[in-house]
Amino acid sequence: MMFSLLKKSYKWLGLAIITVILAITPAAIAQSTTNRIPLAKIDWLQAIFLGFVQGVTEFLPISSTAHLKAIPVFLGWGDPGVTYTAVIQLGSIAAVLSYFWQDLRQISTGMVKAVASSDYRSQDFRLALGIILGTIPIVFFGLLMKLFIPDLDNSPLRSMTAIACASIVMSLLLATAEKIGKHKRSFETLRQKDGVLMGLAQALALIPGVSRSGSTLTAGLFMGLERAVAARFSFLLGIPAITLAGLVEFKGVLDQINTSELIPLAIGVISSAIFSYLSIAWLLDYLKKQSTWVFVWYRLFFGVTILIGVALGRFS
Repeated sequence: MMFSLLKKSYKWLGLAIITVILAITPAAIAQSTTNRIPLAKIDWLQAIFLGFVQGVTEFLPISSTAHLKAIPVFLGWGDPGVTYTAVIQLGSIAAVLSYFWQDLRQISTGMVKAVASSDYRSQDFRLALGIILGTIPIVFFGLLMKLFIPDLDNSPLRSMTAIACASIVMSLLLATAEKIGKHKRSFETLRQKDGVLMGLAQALALIPGVSRSGSTLTAGLFMGLERAVAARFSFLLGIPAITLAGLVEFKGVLDQINTSELIPLAIGVISSAIFSYLSIAWLLDYLKKQSTWVFVWYRLFFGVTILIGVALGRFS
């Protein structure tokens, strides 16, 4: 019921929240701390706001990881950390599951029927296999990162400078894809190969600031997909990756926190679910009519703004 009501109001509300998030980022550059914010110190208003940031930026091609670190740091709260970030992504996965439930059910049942009848040319089978194969790279490289960079919170990869550089590079890649992409291929033309290529691009999102949706959308445009089709397949491909990341971190959180600390997590997850749903609906509608240039310029501005902040000693 709640998601149904949200779907009816997304056109105006989605635009409003995206306008707010774009306005907050440059205006908030006034703080210098990059300390880790303890989970117990996150109050319910901060949790709602962090869920808002997660929800709006998870599915827009601008990097939720970058914004979930940069904006709280700008506001002087500190860095929520990788764990909190990954767990509130469960709200985003609830939203994408709800929004694409019919698609997922059709693809799943279609794959079962295709296997039973040995119809391996079935569109549903190809889509399902593409999603499965496309998930392997981010799982593989994610495990490697866990092994070789166990303390990602304090890694140079998660520094503000690294996030800024990743944002700028991805803005240039998205601009190139927007410029040279044919934007002609429909959803019906998707193949296993597309899932693998987009999955490799998705693995780049393990680098903070790259953006999972940004890297996959960019790859889709390079492959000649229509903008809305590239975004839709990006969302479907992201379901296993976001789910696995959230569940792994959530298990770790349950092993080390007390009951009172679950409250900010729960609030963040709920807030994330609501705003993620709005963000998905808005972006798909937007890309049916518009190009991705607004995200290109925003990512470039975001990255340059952070670099200026670093140069001025506002944050490290």
